[in-house]
Amino acid sequence: MNLPGLEPAELPADAVEVGRVLDAWGIKGWFKIQPYSASAEALFSCRQWYLLPPERGARHFSGVLALPVKSVRDHADAIVASAPPVADRTAAEALKGARIFISRAAFPPPQEGEYYWVDLLGLAVVNREGVALGQVKDLLATGPQTTLVLAGEAGPEGKPRERLIPFVDAYVDEVDLAARRMTVDWQPDY
Repeated sequence: MNLPGLEPAELPADAVEVGRVLDAWGIKGWFKIQPYSASAEALFSCRQWYLLPPERGARHFSGVLALPVKSVRDHADAIVASAPPVADRTAAEALKGARIFISRAAFPPPQEGEYYWVDLLGLAVVNREGVALGQVKDLLATGPQTTLVLAGEAGPEGKPRERLIPFVDAYVDEVDLAARRMTVDWQPDY
């Protein structure tokens, strides 16, 4: 079953999952969102979201839906939003659990020296001597800093070796997104 007023769509090839719908908020069709980033500029700046049903649980719709967003604002520990096709609480409740995607092209440009995590995933990481340390497979928010999680060559047990490198200026010399490469001050035996 699809929701009235929401059009089936195709997910853009550069779509990034940025959050999910938690629940309805109020009686006028607003819904509460859990952003996946502490800094959710993409949710605020983009007016075309793509919804996919939750991975598990109740499904009130199927396929990909294009959602034209009217208003987005901060509210306590979450974000609330409204969209013209979602006119009342019942329609908002039908979105519960939906995964929210936004085209990467719609993200606001980052400031100098800042990067979206999604852009760092898959970068090859080498040290100053040119020794390959692995590829960025994940990033961890560890409080005061972000930590790169690298997948490297297989170790003695056949599993890829994992390295953790703090993503701070003291260790990261250069990030070259065009070349898909990062240079760090880190030795292979650390």
